[in-house]
Amino acid sequence: MTSKNQNHLGLSEAKRILNKFNCVDVAPPIKQSDKIRIRSALLLLGNLSDYQILGICAETAEKGILAMKTYSHAFGYEAPSNLPHIDGPVYIKLNGKNGICHIDSYLGHHRGVLVSCQSYSEQGVNEMYGHLPLDLFV
Repeated sequence: MTSKNQNHLGLSEAKRILNKFNCVDVAPPIKQSDKIRIRSALLLLGNLSDYQILGICAETAEKGILAMKTYSHAFGYEAPSNLPHIDGPVYIKLNGKNGICHIDSYLGHHRGVLVSCQSYSEQGVNEMYGHLPLDLFV
């Protein structure tokens, strides 16, 4: 997993930054300067967990696949390249532990990326954050 742009955040600060993304509310547009801190916080918590599961809600397959590739790369995963093309909004799920990826049509109103940090121990990071910007790592 990459540690670029970590900016020396502590665990509590990283959680405070990401707790704004509660997986329910639609996040407002985010300034570029805020994206740097959000990336740093997410990478820190990713480094403190054993693996991540990504859930991506996008207006098009192209936008969703780009988000999957950039987030995967940030977490040190190889993104699959053989996903079928689907017209209209999509949902993509990628399990970083086993590399299983699924794409399907999506009728919901959310757009963005859900990141579920998974740890094998109860003391590790076991939290989900989202909906994060599709272009957070672009």
